[in-house]
Amino acid sequence: MKLVSYIHQNKTRLGIYQNGNIWSLNQLNFSLPDNMRDFLNGGEATMKAAMELDAALKNNPNLAPSIQESAVAIVAPVPQPSSCRDGYAFRQHVAAARRNRGVPMIPEFDQYPIFYFTNHNAIQGPGEILCMPDHFQKLDFELEAAIVIGKKGRNMKAADADEYIAGYMIMNDMSARTLQMEEMLLNLGPAKGKDFSTVIGPYFVTPDELAPYKKEPKAGHIGNSYQLSMKCWVNGVLVSEGNMGDMDWTFAEIVERCAYGVDILPGDVIGSGTVGTGCFLELNGTSLLNNPSFKPQWLQDGDVVEMEIEGLGRLSNTIKKEDSDFSILALKKSSL
Repeated sequence: MKLVSYIHQNKTRLGIYQNGNIWSLNQLNFSLPDNMRDFLNGGEATMKAAMELDAALKNNPNLAPSIQESAVAIVAPVPQPSSCRDGYAFRQHVAAARRNRGVPMIPEFDQYPIFYFTNHNAIQGPGEILCMPDHFQKLDFELEAAIVIGKKGRNMKAADADEYIAGYMIMNDMSARTLQMEEMLLNLGPAKGKDFSTVIGPYFVTPDELAPYKKEPKAGHIGNSYQLSMKCWVNGVLVSEGNMGDMDWTFAEIVERCAYGVDILPGDVIGSGTVGTGCFLELNGTSLLNNPSFKPQWLQDGDVVEMEIEGLGRLSNTIKKEDSDFSILALKKSSL
């Protein structure tokens, strides 16, 4: 099943999505919630009812009136997550980024999965991404997948953690690299380099939809793994290509660590971390190693970023500059 959050007649709704058509979940069944937060908090009962409706619509799309996707504004599938974490699951990306900085691969990567909390109030879906002047100091995309937690849990083992995953999405972890690198010199963060926009969407895809793509996880790892191609275009030019099946740490293992000694809740969003080649920071660094005269590329005002993950749809955003000259980089104090 694919679910979408969308704006129609000035109201944000939750709907079932099939082949460009959307059916309002609440209009199909008045007992079902009309927003993703309440839907996820409804637990197994609401999920089962929605899945039954989805199956019925697949058998007979004329069962109830629908609306075309083009007639509404699609927003983030989970517009108000209860939290948002981002992982570091792709060894290829981590190793390449460290190689490009001239430092060895960190052995701790292979010992345990890590994550950081980002701003769950800065979640966006398809559409414009407004950026301040400092964000354009090496503005970057990050091609990722993400999961949504569907039920409350705590201290579960990785072998059981997939049961807590309600859905999958594309994630673009937007990054202002100058801000990020500056503040992380103080061994804290990332913070302002990341907190202005995290994009998810366009659809919330339940695990059953991905069953045909299932594969064995990498040796020594536990949990579901899926062979899904991942791509990113900037202004129509393919700049990144990878596969979700290349995750070294599985989402189940990341969830296990997230839930150690703490509750995970319905509506929590957890990203995979960047796929190998999945950002300009890595791509620029690799190109500069091979060609010192290479001119790095960063996102600019007006750029269109499109991401696609097999089975999860296509997420499109346009970068827009805020009408402001306010700079927090300019507020730095002089050294004494």
